[in-house]
Amino acid sequence: MSAPFRFPRFFVTSPSPCPYLPGRQERKVFTELRGPHAGDLNDALGRIGFRRSQSVAYRPSCAGCSACVSVRVVASDFAANATQRKQMRRNADLDVSACRPWATDEQFQLLRRYLGERHPGGGMAEMDEQDYADMVEHSPVNSFVIEYREPAADGARGKLIGACLTDQQADGLSMIYSFFDADADARPGFGNMIIMDHITRARAMGLPYVYLGYWVKGSARMAYKTRYRPIEVLGPKGWTPLTDEDATYQPPAQHYAVLADEIA
Repeated sequence: MSAPFRFPRFFVTSPSPCPYLPGRQERKVFTELRGPHAGDLNDALGRIGFRRSQSVAYRPSCAGCSACVSVRVVASDFAANATQRKQMRRNADLDVSACRPWATDEQFQLLRRYLGERHPGGGMAEMDEQDYADMVEHSPVNSFVIEYREPAADGARGKLIGACLTDQQADGLSMIYSFFDADADARPGFGNMIIMDHITRARAMGLPYVYLGYWVKGSARMAYKTRYRPIEVLGPKGWTPLTDEDATYQPPAQHYAVLADEIA
């Protein structure tokens, strides 16, 4: 194992307003993913709560706050409830394909509509075509874009109604960013369908987990992530199952440290 993989250099961002909890400041610790062991490093960091953005792996490191908790669905044990099964049946006619990580104008236009509907004024609202291409194409690890299209009667490609930039890690699929047609009345809850498709896909690939990023207790924007049981949360004692009691428990203020031996 090479020294750059065993001993990555970590940096900390300056504090900035928290996008989830009003009145709080966020700070991130991050490192660069590069070289022949970028995938191995990303896998190791993913297991201790890091997320990837282009060629950077990061995780929250906020002073006096540990509200952001990494979560992952246990794909092999997931059992869909009645509502989730109904959503899968409703969308069974879609043409779903895993594409190489190459940005298209069709994807970008769908993203713009999605941001305008769901996250107006958010941090990604000013993203242009080049920003989107950087997000999709600048990946040093095994990534792909899963596209969800309406069926087309004439054999041509149907309308793109959803997409997700996804990393394939050693122990699961990591959903980096998903977006969809938020106006589609005929397919409500489509974001939930994308998650369930990833769970099905991970199970078929023999991968145990689907990583959903961070969950913030009490944040309405994050509540949907707890609907996929069993789901595990990362805490000071490692990955543990989330229970209904856990979902209403306020974690201690201190943020647990990254363990160097886990990285190595």
